[in-house]
Amino acid sequence: MLLFQIENVRMIDRYNSKNPTVGVLYLTATHLIFVDPDANKETWVLYMHIANVEKLPLSTTGSPLLIRCKTFLSITFVIPRERECHDVYTTLTKLYQPVHIKSLYCFQYTTAAKELPKAAGWDYFKLEHEFKRMRVPNDQWSACALNQNYELCDTYPQQIYVPADANTQILLGSSRFRSKGRLPALTYLHSNKASICRCSQPLSGFSARCLEDEQMLETIRKTNPNCNFMYVVDTRPRINAMANRAAGKGYENEANYENIKFQFLGIENIHTMRASLQKVIECCEQKSPTMSGFLSALESSGWLKHIRSILDTSCFIANAVDKGISVVVHCSDGWDRTAQVCSLAALMLDPYYRTIKGFQALIEKDWLAFGHKFSDRCGHIQNDPKEVSPVFTQLLECTWQLMQQRNDAFEFNERFLLILHDHVMSCQYGTFVGNCEKDRLDLRLAEKTFSLWGYMSNHLNEYINPLYRPEMDETIKPNLAPQNIKFWRGMYSRFESGIHPREPLEDLLIASKDHCTSLEDHVQHLTKRINSFKNMLSKSAKRLQGGSAALQSRYNADNARGPIEVNDNRYNYDRKLSELSAADDDHPLKTSDFSFSNLSISEYNNEVEKVNDDINSVAVEWKSLRSVVNCPTCSIPFDQITKKISFVLALTVFGTVCSCYAVDCMDLWDEESIAEMIEDDRRYEEAIRAGHDPYGDEDDDEEHAYSNEEEEILADPNEEHQDHEHGPRQGSNVQHAAEAEKHRHQRDAPAALELQPGADQLLNEEEPSDLEAAETHLFRPVFRYKSQYTERRRVRTPNGGGGGGIQS
Repeated sequence: MLLFQIENVRMIDRYNSKNPTVGVLYLTATHLIFVDPDANKETWVLYMHIANVEKLPLSTTGSPLLIRCKTFLSITFVIPRERECHDVYTTLTKLYQPVHIKSLYCFQYTTAAKELPKAAGWDYFKLEHEFKRMRVPNDQWSACALNQNYELCDTYPQQIYVPADANTQILLGSSRFRSKGRLPALTYLHSNKASICRCSQPLSGFSARCLEDEQMLETIRKTNPNCNFMYVVDTRPRINAMANRAAGKGYENEANYENIKFQFLGIENIHTMRASLQKVIECCEQKSPTMSGFLSALESSGWLKHIRSILDTSCFIANAVDKGISVVVHCSDGWDRTAQVCSLAALMLDPYYRTIKGFQALIEKDWLAFGHKFSDRCGHIQNDPKEVSPVFTQLLECTWQLMQQRNDAFEFNERFLLILHDHVMSCQYGTFVGNCEKDRLDLRLAEKTFSLWGYMSNHLNEYINPLYRPEMDETIKPNLAPQNIKFWRGMYSRFESGIHPREPLEDLLIASKDHCTSLEDHVQHLTKRINSFKNMLSKSAKRLQGGSAALQSRYNADNARGPIEVNDNRYNYDRKLSELSAADDDHPLKTSDFSFSNLSISEYNNEVEKVNDDINSVAVEWKSLRSVVNCPTCSIPFDQITKKISFVLALTVFGTVCSCYAVDCMDLWDEESIAEMIEDDRRYEEAIRAGHDPYGDEDDDEEHAYSNEEEEILADPNEEHQDHEHGPRQGSNVQHAAEAEKHRHQRDAPAALELQPGADQLLNEEEPSDLEAAETHLFRPVFRYKSQYTERRRVRTPNGGGGGGIQS
């Protein structure tokens, strides 16, 4: 739905402020879209990605509007009239942060293709399955049934695991003594029986104590018979913990808790982290950055220091567990810093969590199940702005820092982390909506929204790290020297492609790997076809010897004037019809109604040329990522996080989901279909430049008749409407192709029964259009999808309107 549009809007690039882009600004129900008609380029901003909107002072050219996004995109629009700028400002402030949680994007979002059911992904992970993987429950640990209705702790999962020796009285007493009722519960059990438990701060004040809570920690220590003490780690700075004592909270008194060693490890609170990230954003938005200016601004933000402190705390916990010492971890309420260090320590200890599936399970367990407040921390709805903090962003960055030191230990790549970050903020999927498990059940998100895990399961090939070595299963021990903590340009400056665009090493490696795989597959394909030709010719030669003798005898008996010379070449061609049935199934000329009786030398040469063209169509050189900026059909911009596969021979870009194709081209067409589609695209462009419809002038041959015939079978009466709204659907393409193939067999069956050739027929009958039948079969892959491809071309052409989203 289009709300309104504004003409002559200027979009300012901070690297090229003297030459702004002039275009049209559209406001739809879900996106802000800027269209540059001259460059045929579109800029899309999802409302839920907007962090804040700021009206800047009036200028001579209009009213500037600065939009900052949670994805670290910063963009300025100069709107000619101040009233229009105010209308855009008020509209955006209402749309980018709804008042009610049920107004979020995920409750209205529907997929553009049917291959993603709404239920997909919601049942991928079960908390009890993850603990069973860690061999829990066992003799030391058992499941607690007291929280089935969230009565013990409403921000914990229904199923929690506690020491088997802890009775109901101990559990209830410990829960009452901990902030928000978050008693110590198991989150990770190592193979050496050392464990990581998490909880919130005790309500100890200056002198209060709780015998049940003291007994609870003692039962946790006893679950590990290999060590006679355990650590209690408070992730806060000591001064912060002491200040909380005045509010009746605080930390454990070592005099009251036996056999524990207490540690403060100094991670700052959410307010410090929020201010630090804001300074990083300002550092990255400098209009004329110098080396000294950028480095001093980055240092003054303190962001890398905070990242290092989180990693340092996680390393302390991981090293303790690796040595066989159990650890209990808490911060203030146990859902921010505690979630960070518990999940990172498990990531260092367990190689399973360094796989794609394992990392998703880690997030489900330590963040979603144990109640990280995603809606508050990410600012999904209008709430106290002081609750917003980049806690989950820091988890992803710490994971990235570990990947920089041990890239071969992680199955996933940087793109995986960026997709996670952006979709946590977008609310496009219901996976991260709500503040705890109870909230998500009350909202019935599994019934009403899509799961991010379901979407990501369809794109796993985009997240694979080509350097991953599964055998690297040891504990990660990172070097946290200051020079090893890097600025994550791929996150905070990923939209700065104007000056020095970077190509991620993983993308180049994946492109090279795909290139090699493509060439290997093509070699196998060509080898199979060569063997097919060899088999056909060898069998034809053997049959020809016997067939020529029989034919000569027949002519001698019928004609007393003596032997008649036979045109061996022509007869050789005629006899090949019977030999085609013995050839391999993938032979390009094998069809039920094919004959060589009318095949001339020139036509044969044409076929040879087509085979040569087919061989030469293999992709032998790929473009660099620097060379491709936009999709040539729909103008969707490519950046370093967009997967691109381009062929120099075709000069066409495939492999990205954009508005012109709406599906992954590499999944829809096989290699032969792609090669034929490329040729069809070239002919189409030439015909357009010549001023006529390339698909409207071909009505004088059987090939076009066959194409039209299949188009009628493939066409859906609602296809054009579907293309406008959602694009073609892969499932329907496969079904339509099957129907077309069935129709072809029904059509060709009578002819196949009639054309069982004998010697008389071979010499005396005229075979109809055999070469044309061969060409039809040879080019069938492209005709199979021609109606959808042609319709997409006509609907999605940039000159015809550009973005389909504007019409929604």
